[in-house]
Amino acid sequence: MQKRFKPENPWFLGMAMVGLISGALIIASFLRGNGSPTVFCNGGPRRPATAGDVTELQLEAILHYATSKVTPQQNIHEIRLSYDVLRSLSPCTFLVFGLGHDSLMWASFNPRGTTLFLEEDPKWVQTVLKDAPGLRANTVNYRTKLSDADDLLSHYRKEPDCSSTKSFIRGNSNCQLALNMLQDEVYDKEWDIIMIDAPRGYFPDAPGRMAAIYSAAVMARNRKSPGVTHVYLHDVDRKVEKMYAEAFLCKKNLVKAVGRLWHFKIPPASNMDTEFC
Repeated sequence: MQKRFKPENPWFLGMAMVGLISGALIIASFLRGNGSPTVFCNGGPRRPATAGDVTELQLEAILHYATSKVTPQQNIHEIRLSYDVLRSLSPCTFLVFGLGHDSLMWASFNPRGTTLFLEEDPKWVQTVLKDAPGLRANTVNYRTKLSDADDLLSHYRKEPDCSSTKSFIRGNSNCQLALNMLQDEVYDKEWDIIMIDAPRGYFPDAPGRMAAIYSAAVMARNRKSPGVTHVYLHDVDRKVEKMYAEAFLCKKNLVKAVGRLWHFKIPPASNMDTEFC
């Protein structure tokens, strides 16, 4: 496991976040300005990149992490793993399970893309959006408990509507692992990147991440657009996260592991008769 940064000394991590966000701004400006302040196209100068290319959300993120003593949930090495893919795909569709101290950072990494956060606690949503109103978040009323993780795997194997041959979420009330209570936007979009860092999964009555992992796998398998779906799962040092990742995200799709974060590249299911893994 990578050495964790101490929460009582957040200066380094905060400055690292500022550096990553600033780097994203420079790259975005470079691309929009065609890599040069005065590039000639068809005999005339092209408009140079300006401060107008920077989104308000990115500036807000820089200010937040430069002045805050609160650090993100992931360490800098884990963050960098997702940042590199976001930088290459942005603007993209980015679905994040969890809303927290790192949400402003994730949204700022995807300027002009769609970043949506799914959070279990409506009061926490209000708290976060009060300080960062530019974020977009939906609440999720999970119907699982961490203590039922083993039973839910047995339920998956027995319930026809959970099977890989059906692989649907919206309206799937029979499969207890299907997140059938989400807003239509979640179902209607194809998500290029899915980050699973919630819901809570560290005490028996917590929702656990079983349904999030299963549903992310179904979304990825049902992708119609070209390319793969990048799925990131945090806290893989815990039994349930690891067990469900191996059942639905698959070791064969695991491309990199850093600290407590696993990165999967999941292709669309070419044959819906095959198992998840």
